[in-house]
Amino acid sequence: MSDKVLKLGVPKGSLQKATFALFERAGFNISGYERSYFPRIDDPQIQLIMLRAQEMSRYVEDGVLDAGFTGYDWVQENGSDVHEVCELLYSKATSRPTKWVLAVPNESDINKPEDLEGGIIATELVGATKKYFADKGINVKIEFSWGATEVKARLVSGIVELTETGSSIKANNLKIIDTLMTSTTRFIANNDAWADDFKKQKIESIAILLNAAIDAKTLAGLKMNVQKDNLDAILELLPAEKSPTVAPLADDQYVAIEIIISEKDGRELIPALKRAGASGIFTYSLNNVIH
Repeated sequence: MSDKVLKLGVPKGSLQKATFALFERAGFNISGYERSYFPRIDDPQIQLIMLRAQEMSRYVEDGVLDAGFTGYDWVQENGSDVHEVCELLYSKATSRPTKWVLAVPNESDINKPEDLEGGIIATELVGATKKYFADKGINVKIEFSWGATEVKARLVSGIVELTETGSSIKANNLKIIDTLMTSTTRFIANNDAWADDFKKQKIESIAILLNAAIDAKTLAGLKMNVQKDNLDAILELLPAEKSPTVAPLADDQYVAIEIIISEKDGRELIPALKRAGASGIFTYSLNNVIH
């Protein structure tokens, strides 16, 4: 192992699979995470340690880890003094932010937070929930939930629970009466590690590669051949903010055009390009896009 090593915390639990998949898209090879809390990575300057996202920011703040990945919610819950390197827009199911919501059973006559006065709230996010109700001047008892919080919604007055798609809330016949916090994954660093030249450069490199892999998920490369007589018409169809690559072909009456587009735009753009005279059109997947 290299003398210079970055101790990097990766989340175990709901974000685990999505995080390792993102690293692989960014060009890293990780193995052994099914059996060990210290997965192997094909970079001798990185040591991976798997921890729950809930405690990640505490270990980064204390210097046990140089950097790590966790949710904005847990940084706030722990009140951790850490350096935020960047936001990473990925989560376990989608690229949408997750939300901590206040929910009660559908059949409940509670329709707003004030209706919970004197009640009991179950949640894993105890600190933020206490602050939320205190700021509103609502007197409730907050109980820590060890999991399966949706089940407790009919045992207590209400729950504060994390949701990404809302499907679990609906499946348990609950209704959301307020949103406490919106959260995304954050890449955080220990303040002393961020002041170290080697560690800062290593952390920044990882951030660049991971964000490039995230950006590439919704983009595709597009290539086509175009007769020069049709070139202006084709260029008018391409996204104005992009500058396509135009290259000559062996047949001097044609050029090749290459551009990066969003996969969604391709559904309407490709047929239009075909009608305007483009040929040999094909798209290809991207692993990394660095702006």
